[in-house]
Amino acid sequence: MAKAKTSNSNNEQRPAAMPFGPPRGGPMGMLREKPHVKDARGTLKRLWYYLQRQKWALVAAALLITITAALELLGPYLMGRAIDDYITKRDLVGLARLAGVMIAAYVLTSAGVWAQSYIMAGIAQHAVRDLRNEVFAKLQTLSLRFFDQHTHGDLMSRLTNDVENISNTLSSSAAQLFASAFSLVGVVIMMFVVNVPLALVTLLVIPLTVTVTNFITKRTREGYRAQQKHLGTLNSIIEETVTGQKTVKAFVREAEAMEAFADANLELRQAATRAETLTGFMGPLMNMINNTGLAIVAGAGGWFAVQGMASVGVIATFINYARSFSRPLNQIAQLFNTIQSALAGAERVFEILDEVPEITDGPDARPLEHIQGRVSFDDVCFCYEPDVPVLKHVNLYAEPGQLIALVGPTGAGKTTVINLLTRFYDVDCGAIRIDGVDIRDIKKDDLRRKLGLVLQDNFLFATTVMENIRYGRLEATDEEVMAAAKLANADSFIHRLPQGYQTELSERGGNLSQGQRQLLAIARAILADPEVLILDEATSNVDTRTEKHLQEALLRLMAGRTNFVIAHRLSTIRNADCVMVVKDGEIIERGTHDSLLEKQGFYHHLYMSQFKGQRV
Repeated sequence: MAKAKTSNSNNEQRPAAMPFGPPRGGPMGMLREKPHVKDARGTLKRLWYYLQRQKWALVAAALLITITAALELLGPYLMGRAIDDYITKRDLVGLARLAGVMIAAYVLTSAGVWAQSYIMAGIAQHAVRDLRNEVFAKLQTLSLRFFDQHTHGDLMSRLTNDVENISNTLSSSAAQLFASAFSLVGVVIMMFVVNVPLALVTLLVIPLTVTVTNFITKRTREGYRAQQKHLGTLNSIIEETVTGQKTVKAFVREAEAMEAFADANLELRQAATRAETLTGFMGPLMNMINNTGLAIVAGAGGWFAVQGMASVGVIATFINYARSFSRPLNQIAQLFNTIQSALAGAERVFEILDEVPEITDGPDARPLEHIQGRVSFDDVCFCYEPDVPVLKHVNLYAEPGQLIALVGPTGAGKTTVINLLTRFYDVDCGAIRIDGVDIRDIKKDDLRRKLGLVLQDNFLFATTVMENIRYGRLEATDEEVMAAAKLANADSFIHRLPQGYQTELSERGGNLSQGQRQLLAIARAILADPEVLILDEATSNVDTRTEKHLQEALLRLMAGRTNFVIAHRLSTIRNADCVMVVKDGEIIERGTHDSLLEKQGFYHHLYMSQFKGQRV
């Protein structure tokens, strides 16, 4: 299952997703383009790492490629023998025998080509499976800042389109490339065996072929890289628009969405046209070079025959070898263009694999089996963007069993406190400690298992209601899941669903109301049974009656735990042990609800603004 994204309900100073794709001036949200080093050899070496895991299959493919290349070389040689030894001597019996051998050679060649293609397809699919697994696993290790700064559509494009491009190239082109190389070497050897002067004449076209191939492939690689980049941008717009379709319709922005898509689609078409146009030059140029070379060989061969320096059979053999020589040359040149597309995709995939996770366990990180729940923030500072402070020298203390409420205006830094406590981000200075231990010295997975998190905008997966709640503790029984749902006051509405707990939810729980989704998220947190509970506006999306029942359930759940509550509705935190008022990244007031009201400071102002005209 994919990980749920964290909510940033306070609109703090963080990188925001751009509507309808990144702006034209700078790809905000796109994967940062590293300074590109033209290291095709290094990229090929990394791809080879995945291929070589199938070493016995590679050996089998190499043997088949060698055998089929040898069989292909046998045909022209036998044709020359047929002319000189049987046709000129009118030996029809010998000619029939030789024709049978030639037919068998061609049949075996076709069977060998099919077998090597089958084996290479298996090798390629195993390699791509491993690559795809590693990229997805790497995404699970990367910090939330990475996903904040990079569009999800582009990441999906790298994991799907770019990897599939690599797969297609490895499946079809790799075997063909090796076979063409083997054939080319074999043809050159046979030409020198048959006639050295004619072989030297044939090789005259090689420098021209290499020059043309280098000239075109250098440019097509850049073209394919641009094409893949624009495809990622297009996928980002699609993903963003489909996900935000309700907002698009609510604000009647369908026309703007279509315009943004059309612009990105046009850029993709232009980039793809440039790449394919360059690729299209290769075929005609290579045909011209090959036909020129064949004409030279035919002319030189005719002169040798007239001078008595070669037989008709030798000339026929050599012309066939010259054709065989041009075919793998042409194939290799064409394959280089195809490989450029795969290399461009591979570079984009390897950029993800080369990303260094921001949040990692230190070498001395310790496991965490049980905690009392004493939490402290000691002089904590933090910025999402350099030189834009979100938290400034925050000091915060919570004893086991206490309820700590964080209140303040939008963008004050409340959610950031939670993001740092869960180590979704690391502090820039200061330290956060649990039971006196810096959380950076604790294995992050163990830390997060001790924290129960209910966000304002929770993520539900496209699976059953039962499995969505069980996500809090995968080993939980059905009875435990149902008990958690009852405690969260979700059991009654679940039984009204078409299949109850086995009802399949649509993507992000779209077939439930916002309040129902919130109840399932609370049930999930109850099932996890954490030592520290974090509620980020957990009851903001339910009606007043349901909220009352939830408050009762949450109070039972909070007993004996350390609890952090972010609340905009100040009436929900009257029983907090300590209310901390956050403004502009600083805690400006702290105390109980009643004591803060008596001070008539900023908290009093916030409270009165919510309940003006009501009895307090």
